[in-house]
Amino acid sequence: MIGPPVNLVPSQYRNVSVADVPVPLDEPTMRAYLVGRPAYRRTRYLVARHGGASAVLEVSKASEQPLFSPITAVRMVAAAEETAFVDAPRADTAIPSQLARVAAERAPQARCVIVRGRYGHVSFIADPAPVRVTVVEVVPPRPAKLVDQLTRVLGLAEDLPPVELVPDLVDLADLAATRPSGHYLFPCRAGGARAESLGPGEPAANGPGEPAANGPGGPGGADGPGGGGPGAAGLRAEVSYLDEVPGRRPWTLVGCARSRAIHDFFYGDEVDMVDMCPRSLAGRRLAGRPGPVVTKCCLLEDRVSAEGNCVVVPWGATFAQVKEGLELALRAYGPARR
Repeated sequence: MIGPPVNLVPSQYRNVSVADVPVPLDEPTMRAYLVGRPAYRRTRYLVARHGGASAVLEVSKASEQPLFSPITAVRMVAAAEETAFVDAPRADTAIPSQLARVAAERAPQARCVIVRGRYGHVSFIADPAPVRVTVVEVVPPRPAKLVDQLTRVLGLAEDLPPVELVPDLVDLADLAATRPSGHYLFPCRAGGARAESLGPGEPAANGPGEPAANGPGGPGGADGPGGGGPGAAGLRAEVSYLDEVPGRRPWTLVGCARSRAIHDFFYGDEVDMVDMCPRSLAGRRLAGRPGPVVTKCCLLEDRVSAEGNCVVVPWGATFAQVKEGLELALRAYGPARR
């Protein structure tokens, strides 16, 4: 289970039994009713129901070896007056973050929330206090890719404590506008920019004899900032794209160190630049702010890096790398789920 004093979640919903009882749900009455009765060897918690009320109790047994063993001790985890019972058929009650989300959305006033979820399985969360993880990301694309990946990882994370993602999203058009220019060069066109949102002067498909190539930071979108990269919606300026290697113009590059290296390779001259690296943005935006942070950087190609409370995953991170990063971010913020 999650360690005390918050986020108490059974390690498996098979450890939770549900029973309607014919007696009031106060601790002395429940102890008198339960002690000596047989309990299944996997049962550690009992959701007791009486009338329209529910309470959660922890039970100890004489032995966990036989199939059933008499209850020897009873402890009240959450009394009826501080407990809510919620039906949430789409929630997987094996996932702590899903339990915490249901508790926050459906019964925020309750100290303990019992959830009957997917497959009819029942579990609970007591004293929910999800770890708030800030995710620094640039958009577009939308949804923000790293936030979406972390959400999907948490949707299956039975072994992690409850987590609440706090997106800190930086719109690339707004970022570009901090350095006014008549012409911007973004890493790539991907990310859903509509033609009508582009400034006048559509860039050539390729530079002088140079085909668009694949690789991070511009040419090659999927593994670098170009992948699902910036759109130009909202910019009152001409826009070109580095992965198309257009003819050199007096532009401002909206990119990162890798984009700058690619620009140097193709053009070999100085360029005005706006730094869009989420890793750099996180350092500037969140300096001194407590709590875990997850962001990304294309200079990390095959590993995850931890820098204080900030964890950085590769730009084209796999789900395994995203989970590794989340685990690193959580490591200093409480014990892992047992």
